Amino acid sequence: MKVLNLSIALLALCSSLLFSDEELRDFISENKKAQFKYDYEKNEADSSKLRDSWIAPLNLNYSYSKSNPYTEQQTTENASIRMDQPIFQSGGIYYGIKFAEASRIYSDYSIDVAKRKLIKDAVSLLMQIKQIGLKIDKQSLVIENSEINLAQKKEDYLNGQLDSGFLDNAIIERNIAIQALYDLQTSKERLISKFNAISDLNYEEAFIPKLKYLTQDEFLEKNMLLYMSESEIVKNRYAKDVIVAKYLPKVNLVAGYNWDKSDTQFQFGSDEKDYYNFGLKATLPIDINTFRDIESSKVDYLKSQLILEDKKRELIAIFEQVSQNIENFEKKKQLSVQNRDIYERLLADTIDLYEAGYKTKYDAELLQNSVLIQKSDVEIYEIDKQLELLTLYETYRDEI
Repeated sequence: MKVLNLSIALLALCSSLLFSDEELRDFISENKKAQFKYDYEKNEADSSKLRDSWIAPLNLNYSYSKSNPYTEQQTTENASIRMDQPIFQSGGIYYGIKFAEASRIYSDYSIDVAKRKLIKDAVSLLMQIKQIGLKIDKQSLVIENSEINLAQKKEDYLNGQLDSGFLDNAIIERNIAIQALYDLQTSKERLISKFNAISDLNYEEAFIPKLKYLTQDEFLEKNMLLYMSESEIVKNRYAKDVIVAKYLPKVNLVAGYNWDKSDTQFQFGSDEKDYYNFGLKATLPIDINTFRDIESSKVDYLKSQLILEDKKRELIAIFEQVSQNIENFEKKKQLSVQNRDIYERLLADTIDLYEAGYKTKYDAELLQNSVLIQKSDVEIYEIDKQLELLTLYETYRDEI
C-alpha cells in the first residue's frame, strides 16, 4: 500500500504523454509489421476453417472401366454424389462455432503480446542508447577531472611536495576512466546494432516517448495478459462443451445420387440407370474414455481460471516492484540535484577565490565538471525511471 501511495504521489512529477498503438507500430520495421500482419491473417483463416468444420464435404465420385471376362469387351461407368451432413449434435455445432471464435480472440491476443514485446524492446533500446550517450558525456568529464588531478599531482611531485606513489595512482585512475569510456562506447554500438535489427528508424532522429505513471488499477484494467488469460478461460469453456457434445446423440442428413452405365460389344444399346437416396442417420458413440476425455477438458477449464488469478498476482507484484524501483531512482535523482546545487555554490565561491588569487584554475575546472556530472546523473536517473515504466507499458494498451 505504501508503494502504491508513493506511485500515485509521483504522478505530479512527470508530464504525461500516452502514445497510441498506431504510433507504437512505427518503432518496428516494415518487415516485422508484415510478419505480424500474416500472423493475424493466418489466425483468421484457421478460425474460419475451425468454425465451418461441422459442414461436411460433398463427395463426388466417377469411375470408368473396361473388361473382357467372356471374350466380349464390356465398359462400365459410374458417377455419384454423396452427402453425410450433421444437422444435430446436441449443441456441438453451436459450441464448435463459439470455440472457433474464442480461439481466434485468444490467438489474436497472443500475437498482440508478441508484437508489443518487440515494440517495447525497440523503445527500450532507444532509451538505453540515449542514456548511454549521457553516460559517455559524463565519463568524458570524469576523464577531464582525472587529467586535471594528474596535472596537479605532476606539479606537486616536481615541486617535491608528493612522492611518486601518488603520481602513479593518478595515472592509474586516469587509465581506468579512459577504459571505462571505451567500454561505454562498445556498449552503445551493440545497442545500436540491436535496434537496427528490429527497426527502420534512425536512432538519432527517432522520437522517444515520455511515459506517464500508471496507477495499479489502470495497469490491471487494460492489461493484455489479463485479457489473454480471460479469453483462454472462454476458449477452454467452449472446448469442454464441444468434448461433452462429442459423446451425445447426433443426427445426420444423408443423401446421394447415383448414375450407372454399362456397354457390351455386339450388344445393341446400353444398360443405363440413375437413382437417388436420402434419409436420416442417428448415432450415439459409446467410448470407454468418454468420462476421462470430459474430465480432462474440465480440468483445463478450471486450471485456466487459476492461471488468471496467478497472473493478476504476478502483475501486481511487477507493479509494486516497478513502483519501488522508480521511488529509488527518484531518490538518487534528488540526491544528484542536491549535489549539483552544492557544487554550483562551491564553484561560485571558487571562482571568486581564483580571481582573488587564492585558488587555482584547476580547482574551478574540477568543480565545473562536477556540476555537469551531477546534471548528467539527473538525466540518467530520469531515463532509468522511464525504463521501469516501460516494463508496465509492455502489456498495457490504452485502446483495450
